[in-house]
Amino acid sequence: MHGTITMGLRSDRTDGAAFSPLIVGIGGTSRPASGTERIVGLTLDAAAREGARIQMFGGEFLMRLPLYAPDQRQRTPEERALIQAVRQADGLVIATPGYHGGMSGVVKNALDLIEDTAADERAYLDGVAVGLIVVAAGWQAAGTTLTSMRSTVHALRGWPTPFGAAINSSGGLFTNEGRLVDPSIQSALDTLANQVVDFARWRNTYAQARRSS
Repeated sequence: MHGTITMGLRSDRTDGAAFSPLIVGIGGTSRPASGTERIVGLTLDAAAREGARIQMFGGEFLMRLPLYAPDQRQRTPEERALIQAVRQADGLVIATPGYHGGMSGVVKNALDLIEDTAADERAYLDGVAVGLIVVAAGWQAAGTTLTSMRSTVHALRGWPTPFGAAINSSGGLFTNEGRLVDPSIQSALDTLANQVVDFARWRNTYAQARRSS
């Protein structure tokens, strides 16, 4: 069921691929099993069909993260789990509702925590593909929020995928049976997942070539 897993691998499928990248999903709201969180789950499922391993940090998990404080050295188990996943990730999928033209507080707070990786050999999201999704009740909020997210990922040295998914939820996202009301949304999520997984594989191939040269 989408949106219920907050920690741990949701799949370890490789589908015969030589390299199975780890794609980490971050997104959700204070509302359990929110539309945004379910959209992240669908995107990760699409990545799994491409042969990726996937890990999900949804709204319930994000709500347990303390407000980021750069001068606070102690980290909670949840904070450590998120940072460890980001350090291991070959790609990210980040989704937020559009709150007045920007990211939600819980999603931005999670991204602020990535500052803990500043001194790592791979600082922040350097060389990591990041697929971005905005779910908003209107196209204007979706577009401006997506632009804001791209700026944040650039500041973290990440590589936003060429395709970003802006989803207008004003007419609803899911039927009573749990299906997407608009099949084109799934197509968009598939495209985004494909770009994240492909970039992760290209990056891995390049890194292997550099090490062997």
